[in-house]
Formats: sequence, structure tokens, C-alpha cells
Amino acid sequence: MSADFQDRLRGIVGVSRVLTQADDVAPFCTDWRGRYTGNARCVVLPGSTEEVAAVVGACADAGASVVPQGGNTGLCGGATPIGGEVVIVLTRLNRIRNVDPDNNSITVEAGCTLHAVQEAAREVDRLFPLSLAAEGSATIGGNLSTNAGGVQVLRYGNTRELCLGLEVVLADGRVWNGLRGLRKDNTGYDLKQLFIGAEGSLGLITAATLKLFPRPRARATAWVAVPDPAAAVALLGRLRDVAGDNVTAFEIVGRPALELVLKHIPGARDPLADKPEWQVLIELSGARADLAATLESALEAAAEAAVIADAVVAASEAQAAALWALRENVSEAQKIEGVSIKHDIAVPVSRIAEFIARADAALRAAFPAVRIVCFGHIGDGNLHYNQSKADAESNAEFIARTGAVNRIVHDLVHELGGSISAEHGLGQLKREEILRYKSDTEMELMRAVKQALDPRGRMNPGKLL
Repeated sequence: MSADFQDRLRGIVGVSRVLTQADDVAPFCTDWRGRYTGNARCVVLPGSTEEVAAVVGACADAGASVVPQGGNTGLCGGATPIGGEVVIVLTRLNRIRNVDPDNNSITVEAGCTLHAVQEAAREVDRLFPLSLAAEGSATIGGNLSTNAGGVQVLRYGNTRELCLGLEVVLADGRVWNGLRGLRKDNTGYDLKQLFIGAEGSLGLITAATLKLFPRPRARATAWVAVPDPAAAVALLGRLRDVAGDNVTAFEIVGRPALELVLKHIPGARDPLADKPEWQVLIELSGARADLAATLESALEAAAEAAVIADAVVAASEAQAAALWALRENVSEAQKIEGVSIKHDIAVPVSRIAEFIARADAALRAAFPAVRIVCFGHIGDGNLHYNQSKADAESNAEFIARTGAVNRIVHDLVHELGGSISAEHGLGQLKREEILRYKSDTEMELMRAVKQALDPRGRMNPGKLL
């Protein structure tokens, strides 16, 4: 990095906020899973949209590529530099700019953690419904850039559905201010949608106007044993028939996933004595005071119909939190256990049971003794479907066959009309894999958008495309 370029960056953000020493830069060059490690030209920590714009403009003038980074909690290497980029860390952009309860909207900067936005909504008796395990460190900019999903998509939709407007720094350093709190704006292309899910490859999101909702007055939570995934889908239909949109979360957890949590997470306890192979975590929430009774009645009817085998309904907030901790700690337990081949797939809810049965059978035929950890958001058709071997030596050999495993899983997903990336994005992990499943026309259109907004290809290179 030339001294002039370095001095220009320091003049924008301050000397202490341009990191160049190897020890200072290293934490920003490896992803959360430890799968990807690159090297950065430097790390810059701007504190405002104006500083971000000036930094990006300086990088454009110097011909330097940039990688935006928030909480660095991504799972596909999308926020990790590959080689010599300037990493722009947005966590200092952490202000709540405006809360408008009457409009049910909130405007926040991209470096706000998801938890901070949830708390700001709660302070005005509103709900920001995006919820995921990493919400204490994941930032809104990253959530938007990957179109994060989480556990309440069933009721409220992905991050894309929760966004009303964006502020974005473009590849040349210009700022597009699209922070509009409107539900209706039919004045041409909806430009914000280009940047949501684009993983920073078209521009850097610096702020967003997001939807708020009435805060639920009642909540009911249950952990339920089901005979198989088909029964889980049937139970979802039963619950939605009696509770409608009050069904806010419906998560499936296979026995191998739960066993990893019980093994690695202190204080974890199995809620059911018979150790069922499949269980679902259900949450109903809303304004109705009878949600607990509705849930219990629906579960009783399901038991009589042999749709469920057993259930425990949380009798307190503490019990509900303990049940949620089992689900939310699956990824952390997997990380402690060791490397696995991870799939973040989506198929129509009606094909969930077929996918699991066919994928399990094909993998076990090809890879005897494979361990399949299956869990996720069955209510919206999104499964985290991961594989490994129990002992380290066998697992290393198995991981080396990632391509063959992906082919079995992803080809089946494609056959069933699904997606190989439901909520984690493509990043480095799936940028080549996606070429097998998207048509030439679709890829051509994506590249045309990239060329229009980033003709020199300097925005998060090597990711997504």
C-alpha cells in the first residue's frame, strides 16, 4: 500500500482507524467458521456514511478493491478478503437514527447489531421480528446483504420483506439515499432490492429503514416429538388451520443435532425422556390471550391422530428460553464438534419429507456411517442439512469428498424445485456451485447488473459471481 494512499485513508477516518499491522488485521481476515482466511491491504473503520463514501472514493481512485464487513458472522466466506483488498468494517456505524411508532418503522445504521435494533423497537412497544442465533453480534448491514432469514420467516418473511428503504455507498463513492418509510412507492425500479442479498458486490449498505410490528402480548412454546418429517409437516398444517399467522416459528431438530447440543453445551437437557428421532420446536405469538390453550388443544388432537408422539409445553418464560436454547445452539455445538459439510437448502414445504428421505438414503449408500445433522426452519422449507464422520481421521477423508456430497444434495434440491442457498448467501463457498443450477440467462442478467453498478469489479470481488 502506497504511503500516499495510506495517508489519504488516515486523513478520512483518523490514524488509529486504519489498521496495517498483521496482528491488528488478522481478526478481520478469517470467517466465523474458520474455513476461509485471506489477506487484506488494510482494515479501515469509518464512523459515518460520509466517511464510508470518502473511503470508497479513495479506493476507487487508487484502483483498490473493497470488502465490506459487519459482525463477521457469515457462514459462506462472503465478508472475508481473498487477497489484498481493503476491508471496510462498518461496526462504528451503530446509531439508531429514527424510530417512528406511528409508521411502524425504524431507521438504523448498518453497524447496529440485530439485538440493538430489537431493543430499540421494544423501547417503543414494537417488535422487529428478525431473529437468529448470532443476533448479539450480527449486524443489520450483513443481515440485509445476505437477506438473512432466521426463525420467524414463517410469519414475517426474510430481511428483504422487512426493509422499506436503504442508504448505499456506490462503487465510485457516491451515496444513494433511498431511506423512505413508505409501504407504497410505485415510481419505477425498486432499487433497494438490488442491494439486498447482493453480499456487498454492488455497493455498501450504510443505513436502512425497517418495518416494525405490534409487540406480541402472549406467547406459547412447545417441544414436540413427531414420528417423522412428514408428520411434522402435517402438524404445521394443523396448527396453521387453528392459529393462522399466530404460528410464528416451527423448527425441526433431528436426534443427531440435539445430541451434539447435549454433548457440548453446558446445562442443556433433553426435554423428552424417550429420545425421539425427530422433534419440532413450536412458537405461537400474538395479541390473543388464548394461545397457550389453542396450542395445547391442537397438540392433544394431533396426539389422538398419531401425528405426534409426545410434547412438553413451556410453563414459564424460563422454560421457553431453555427450549429455544436447544435449537439456537445447534450451530455452536457443531462448530465445537469439528468440521462438517454444510448445506443451507430450501425446498417447498410439501417436499421436505421427500427430500430428507431421498437425500439420507443416497448419502448413506454412498458414504456408509455418515452422520447427518438435520435441523432448521421447516415452516418455510429451509433446512440446514450437514454431514460429517464421527472420528477425526474418517472425517478428514470424508470432507475431501465435499464435491461428491454436494452433488447428491444439491442435485436433489434442484430436482425438487429448491435452492442451494436459502438464507446464508453464496459468498466464496457456492459461487462456482451455483453455475450448475442457474440458467445461462439468469447468470447473464446478474452479470449485467454487476457491470452496470460496479464496472471495474472492485466491490467484494470473488464473492457471489
